[in-house]
Amino acid sequence: MGPDVLVPVVAILGIAGAVILRGPLGRALADRIARRGLPRDGRGADIAAEALLELDNLKQRLAELEERQDFTERMLTRAREHGDLGPAGGPHAP
Repeated sequence: MGPDVLVPVVAILGIAGAVILRGPLGRALADRIARRGLPRDGRGADIAAEALLELDNLKQRLAELEERQDFTERMLTRAREHGDLGPAGGPHAP
């Protein structure tokens, strides 16, 4: 098979491949490639929305814990200043 036959065969195969890939088969292939990083069940957007809701929930819980810690620190400082607690470091402090 010489170059005089090979060039038209490659050209015909290239054109046929381009036509096939521009159709529904090409779109399906492109969609599959685009979804490579998403879960296989196709719920990528749902999972992302759930993750954002969970993140918001965790932020709210962290803020509440920070408020409780601040309150506890203020109460302990007040009690220590009024002598209601022993010295800092607990009952065995030097």
